[in-house]
Amino acid sequence: MVTSKTSSTKGLTSNPRQQRVLRGVRVLSLALNLPGPAALMRLQAMGAHCTKLEPPVPPGSTSTSGDPMAHYRPKAYQTMHQGVRTVQADLKTAPGQAVLQRLLRNTDVLITSFRPSALNKLGLGWKSLQQQYPQLSCVAIVGAPGARAEEPGHDLTYVAEQGLVDGLQLPASLFADMGGSLMASEAVLKALMLRAQPGRTQGKGVLLEVALSDAAAYLALPRHWGLTTPKGAVGGAHAGYQIYPCLDGRVAVAALEPHFAKRLLTTAGITQVGPITPHTPQAHQAVAQFFAGQTRRQLDRLASSQDIPLHTLPR
Repeated sequence: MVTSKTSSTKGLTSNPRQQRVLRGVRVLSLALNLPGPAALMRLQAMGAHCTKLEPPVPPGSTSTSGDPMAHYRPKAYQTMHQGVRTVQADLKTAPGQAVLQRLLRNTDVLITSFRPSALNKLGLGWKSLQQQYPQLSCVAIVGAPGARAEEPGHDLTYVAEQGLVDGLQLPASLFADMGGSLMASEAVLKALMLRAQPGRTQGKGVLLEVALSDAAAYLALPRHWGLTTPKGAVGGAHAGYQIYPCLDGRVAVAALEPHFAKRLLTTAGITQVGPITPHTPQAHQAVAQFFAGQTRRQLDRLASSQDIPLHTLPR
């Protein structure tokens, strides 16, 4: 079965002021779930003509898509596929392969998220693609780079590997997946630039690998540098960069720069600027006591009147 549709719902990624620098570029994605579709969302917003080839809907499913994301989080799927043409075809069948080959003939960049062994089984190894479509570039999203590309893994395992998981609490976002989507969209731009450069790669497609574990490692650099450790300025050591309770909620304050920190300490009642710095226990205690006696509305007004970077939150 082969079906095709285009989502035309206007949503979060629609920005008429955004320069559509990829107008005329044709991107085909075989990538499911999150990193690939999120990358495609960004490329579509930059003006690329984006097509997604999905597997057929499983028998008995109430979903309209073969992408698992459409089943367990339809809203996320819809947001990422606004303006994207979707085609359903079974690549394990001859008709499905025919659809794929027809699409590839008019594609500038192919995005995949299969393991290398799976791509080879589908006839989509890089050597085969290069022989058939010399101008085609491929951005291959994998879990880990090189020889580790066949290893099983997911966002949680990659961020855990980089020390970004504390205790038993799950991370607040899918950092490796979303970071990987940024790297994948960046790789598409790089592939187009390489193909356009005079010299060896001019007019020829290139293969670029994007590893989710590398995305996690990149996002973990502030932790490895000591910035977000408990002794780091943005990890808890600075009284002006913290989350404090207030009377009816919480407040995230980011008064890190010296002029912001001085303003915060003065507002909190610390007038002795000499030995009392934002890193002392006295500063932490004074700021905490001040916020504890304020409502969210009072703090929102304070942020505006005193030019202090903070954001209030519910409990």
